[in-house]
Amino acid sequence: MLRGPVDEEVVDWLRLIRSHNVGPATFLSLLSRFGDAKEALAALPALTQKVGGRAPIVIASRDSVLREMDRAARLGAHHVFLGTPDYPPKLAAIHAPPPVVMVRGDARLMSKRAIGVVGARKASAAGKTMA
Repeated sequence: MLRGPVDEEVVDWLRLIRSHNVGPATFLSLLSRFGDAKEALAALPALTQKVGGRAPIVIASRDSVLREMDRAARLGAHHVFLGTPDYPPKLAAIHAPPPVVMVRGDARLMSKRAIGVVGARKASAAGKTMA
């Protein structure tokens, strides 16, 4: 069973999932192959060269992740990681669940019945109106 990150691993998890062309399925595959996010990050440059025709993987910087964490804290939000007690069990059960979700408020409420709106990082005007 996957366990969530601790201490410095939090930064590595965020760097890995925030890296360009690394989505949930790739993230989980890399973690499975290399054992942890730090090792996966170290292996990415060589893997990118082997892939060939795909768009390159651009690794998120430590500074960008620390800024994200700081902004979240200022907004009263925090990250909840796959494999930790606060991560919603039903979300963890889907294929390629997001390795991290941002929570503002009581994370325990994510285990209750709810309605969710799922959107894109760059939502269209129509999408924003519908939401």
